[in-house]
Amino acid sequence: MQKLLITIEPKSYFATAPKGDTLFGQLCWMLRNAKGEDFLTQALSGYVEGEPFMVLSDAMPSGFVPRPNLPMELFDICEENSDRKAIKKIKWIPSEYLQTPVADWLKHHSEKLKPQVWKSTTTTHNSIDRRTSTTGNGFAPYAVEQQWPEDGARLDIHLLFNSEKIDRETIISAVIDMGSFGFGKDAAIGAGKFTISSISDDIMQKQPDANAMLTLAPSAPQMQGFDNDKSFYTLFHRFGRHGGWAVQTGKVYKNPLLLADSGAVFYCHNSSERVFAGQGIGGNGKLSKAIPETVHQGYAPVIPVKIEV
Repeated sequence: MQKLLITIEPKSYFATAPKGDTLFGQLCWMLRNAKGEDFLTQALSGYVEGEPFMVLSDAMPSGFVPRPNLPMELFDICEENSDRKAIKKIKWIPSEYLQTPVADWLKHHSEKLKPQVWKSTTTTHNSIDRRTSTTGNGFAPYAVEQQWPEDGARLDIHLLFNSEKIDRETIISAVIDMGSFGFGKDAAIGAGKFTISSISDDIMQKQPDANAMLTLAPSAPQMQGFDNDKSFYTLFHRFGRHGGWAVQTGKVYKNPLLLADSGAVFYCHNSSERVFAGQGIGGNGKLSKAIPETVHQGYAPVIPVKIEV
C-alpha cells in the first residue's frame, strides 16, 4: 500500500464529522460518478477479504494524531501543578511526540495539546410541510449544531491506496470533487466544502520495537489476532445511510455497526509491519438490503507504537 498525506482547508461549516469511514463512503460515490460503476466494482473486489483498494483516516488537526485510548495509569504524568481533569480531556497529540515514549505523551500538559480547528454555533430550524409550504399545525423550532472552521484551520487525511487498483491522480481528483461538492449532511446547501492545501507522501514515523498499533479511524478489530488483554479502545456506533442516487430509493438506512473508535490501541506481535488494521464490512446484503453489494470501511490506517503493559 502506498501512503498519501492530504491536507485540506475547510471552506464552510461541517454538519457531519469527517471520520475515516464516512470519508471513504463519499469518496466511493465520487469515484463512481467520475469513473463509472464498473470501475468502482473492480476496485472493491476483495474488499471484505482483507484487500482494500484504499483506506482513509479521520480528517484530523494538521500535525496531530488521536490521543491513545489507554488507561491513565499507563501514562507518566507530572503531579506537580497538574490538572488531571484537563489532562483527561486531551484529544490530540502532536505528531512530533511519536519520537518519544507513549507514556510521556501527557506528561507536559500545555496549550500545545489543544489545537483550535472548529468553533460550534447553533442555528434554529423548523419542519416544513412541503404540500402547503407552511409549518403545518404548529410552530416547533429545533436547534442544530454546526461546526465552523477557525481561521486558517487545516486538517490532515492519511490515505493508503493499492496502486494496482487505483492510481494517485484518480484519488486526488476524487478528493477535489468531494471538496467542491461538499462532504456529508447539508452538502446540497453548502456544508462540508474544502480545498486541498498540500499533498505529500505520508512519512509518519513508527516507533522502534513497536508492539501495538494506534488507529487513525474507526475500525472493526474482531478476529484480527490482537491480544485482547493488552488492547484498549472505546466503542463507536455507526447508524449509516446511503448517499448519491440511493437516497431516491426510499430505503436509505443501512444496518447499524459497532466499531472501535479512532485512537484505539491494538496489541500484536507484528505491529511494525502493519499499515492498517481491521476488516471490510458488508457485501452480499449483510449491510444493506437496498443495495446488497454495499460495504463499509472497517479498516483504519495505523501508527506502530510501543506500549508498556
